[in-house]
Amino acid sequence: MRRREFIAGTALSTATWPFASHAQKHPPNPVIGVVRISARGESPHFEDAFRQGLAQVGYVENQNVTIEWRWADGHYERLPDILNELVARRVDVMAVPGATAAALAAKTVTKTIPTVFMLGVDPVEFGLVASLAHPGGNMTGVAQLMTPATAKRLDLLRQLVPTSKTFGLLTHPANPFGQAERSVLDETARALGVELHVTDVEREDDIDASIAKLITLGAHAIIIGGDSFYLYRVGLVARLAARYGIPSIAQWREYPAAGGLMSYGNDISEAFRLTGVYVGRILDGEKPTDMPVQQPTRFNLAINLKTAKTLDFMIPDRLLATADEVIE
Repeated sequence: MRRREFIAGTALSTATWPFASHAQKHPPNPVIGVVRISARGESPHFEDAFRQGLAQVGYVENQNVTIEWRWADGHYERLPDILNELVARRVDVMAVPGATAAALAAKTVTKTIPTVFMLGVDPVEFGLVASLAHPGGNMTGVAQLMTPATAKRLDLLRQLVPTSKTFGLLTHPANPFGQAERSVLDETARALGVELHVTDVEREDDIDASIAKLITLGAHAIIIGGDSFYLYRVGLVARLAARYGIPSIAQWREYPAAGGLMSYGNDISEAFRLTGVYVGRILDGEKPTDMPVQQPTRFNLAINLKTAKTLDFMIPDRLLATADEVIE
């Protein structure tokens, strides 16, 4: 059983709002601009979750709302142009789910269009909002605050291979979240008395060589960075980890579902749904400045036992006992 729980101030009450109560509040023919760092067709269930959130507030795509979908195909440098295009399109609301870089780019291109982000860092630290409770500008959204969970992932790998003194991290250099992630992991590694090697990957073709490099440097287990670059390549990363026979952990449940060993993090689909809810509430007249940033309060541990057997790793009983989901 997977456990999910989000705290969202007043936002959680939207899950039970009836469709009819909003029928008279809809603006005529609103347009939403949604920017994803991924390519078109990658993880469409996240887009479905966003639509689900919108529908909970009474908005259905191609019926009473238009969604201008944009995909950056993994190219962070395209984000400003894409966002400026949506500004010129005069969209009513913008959503930038799943990429800190997209939220930062949106901050620079508009100070007036309401914008809902979904990211892994503290938006206050990155200057996106004044505070979590009172954003104070045109931006609000879902802050998954994943850096503390990143430290937990290293600890979980340490429990799995307690004799290892060397671990690896795959990151993406273009994502600002990666810098915060690496800082936390460096500090955690020092506290645990282990060594951490980091390899930056910008192209899919380089993932194989990067994993091989980390193993050459002595890594006995690998943390998959929280960048969506890896989220949309979980199957490839899982296959490479299996080929090299190295245990690994990512933040998304999609990773062990695709054959990876473990994941520890919050539910990304739920975060997309909540992003959609917030966009709908803004269309109904609420202001981002008054909408608290939502935060996850529960993180899930998923373990793929079949992969563990393939890797010839025995998962400690204490680790299995704490798992929210065991895939067999």
